[in-house]
Amino acid sequence: MNTTSTAGRTARPGPRTPAARARWAWLVLGTAAHLLAVGGRWDIAAAAWIFPVLLLRFARTGRVWSGALWLWAANIAAAVFWLAESAMLSPATLGGAVALAALLTLPFLLDRLLVGRLRPWAALLVFPTAVAGAEFLITLLSPFGTAYGSLAVTQYGVLPLLQLVSVTGSYGIGFLIAWSAAVANLAWERASWRAARRAVSTCAAVLLAVVLAGGARLAFFPADGPTVRIAGVTADSAVLRAQKAAYAQVTGGPAELVNHPPASLGPAMRAVLDNLLAATRREAAAGAKIVVWPERGVRTPAADEPAVIAAAREEARRSRIYLEIGIGVHTAQAPAYGRNETLLIDPRGTVRWTYQKAHPIPGSETYVPGDGRVPVAATPYGRLANVICYDADFPGMMRVPADIMLVPSHDWREYGRAHTRKAALRAVEAGYALFRQDAEGVTAAFDNQGHVLADTDYFTTDRQATVAYVPMHGTTTVYDRIGDTFAWLCLAAVAALLVAGAAARRRPSDRGSRADEPSQPAAQLR
Repeated sequence: MNTTSTAGRTARPGPRTPAARARWAWLVLGTAAHLLAVGGRWDIAAAAWIFPVLLLRFARTGRVWSGALWLWAANIAAAVFWLAESAMLSPATLGGAVALAALLTLPFLLDRLLVGRLRPWAALLVFPTAVAGAEFLITLLSPFGTAYGSLAVTQYGVLPLLQLVSVTGSYGIGFLIAWSAAVANLAWERASWRAARRAVSTCAAVLLAVVLAGGARLAFFPADGPTVRIAGVTADSAVLRAQKAAYAQVTGGPAELVNHPPASLGPAMRAVLDNLLAATRREAAAGAKIVVWPERGVRTPAADEPAVIAAAREEARRSRIYLEIGIGVHTAQAPAYGRNETLLIDPRGTVRWTYQKAHPIPGSETYVPGDGRVPVAATPYGRLANVICYDADFPGMMRVPADIMLVPSHDWREYGRAHTRKAALRAVEAGYALFRQDAEGVTAAFDNQGHVLADTDYFTTDRQATVAYVPMHGTTTVYDRIGDTFAWLCLAAVAALLVAGAAARRRPSDRGSRADEPSQPAAQLR
């Protein structure tokens, strides 16, 4: 209902107060949509745009702290669902999920506390800057990187939108999704198009501009030019099953692997090595110039590692290829009792780098981390670089001057495809092609715009080989030059909005409400 002010002007419509039953429906539906936007194998891109709208509506129309607890529970449910669908649920990962859920609840809490104290344009920025800032903090402070908590990974197949990460990093997509949610809530709160038209029009124009610019990048600046044939090989499933059976006989854990009788494990290990060497020879004969083995493609005691490397060097010389090998080395040193490393061998048999994994998986791997320096080698096929599997979930270390990034990996059935899709973002961010050779997962090659050049699911074939013609020259992106500037600006904006909100009185429409009462949020834009 409209009322007349003392100045003789008609006041704009106030926010509609929802029934309690509707609020709980928003929470339930928002949580359900959130389960389908967690960076897992059952993601739906549209769900990432829907759930923040519903959960923000729930947050804005109830008590502050009880609402925050319910939203924390919703975020915990989403995190646990991701762990369950990815077959990673354990006490250690559950504790991490609870902590990450708390961080991802903060944007809703900040919005609820500040939206009634700021001018309309500033109020609309609280939620998006806080979401982008929270995603960035996860990559800085947590051991999970972008494995969980990044909305950008849910948009993997939307290539025009995905091009934004070449400017802002993955945080720009999180910002846009959260900004859309804030604007949608403004339109929801106000019964008048006049009250919300400026905010809706601005947000729609920016989204359209981003998608059009991304489409133009795909159409007018394709990743063309000369290509190189790259083959990724994994040992045949039969020999891998035999190796697993041999390892299953070791009952004392990693500490016992070095001392276990060679007659038990040795033949199975050698069979895997021979199989990989034969596959390498086959793919080189077919025209591959670069061959990639998966993470820990060969497993060996430290005493036998020189022999493994010598065999790979000989194969690279004989086939005249660049050969990237992944080795899992068993040692007697606690607590890791091993190393996880890769080596690049050139056509002369020279080892160009030895790299150790910088980010062991929390709660799963005990390897001593490497120094995180990503190796880069100049070759006739462009500048090659290398990280191992989970390292690619950390955007900061992936900004390197390379043309082709090699990512030997080792996943599992429930998580392989989702994890490989996440790696595609690194290619778009940094402007290089990316070849991810995944044992027990999905191997894929991407160009620097995120197009899939080839992919193979380990579980659909007995012979493991993936061949792709990969662009030899990358490009320099804005994100490559400015790094995480956008994310830092979002954190700075959150700090400024907090100061402004603390210093401001509540707007006249909000006076009389208490911190634990339903808010009267987001007045319409003038």
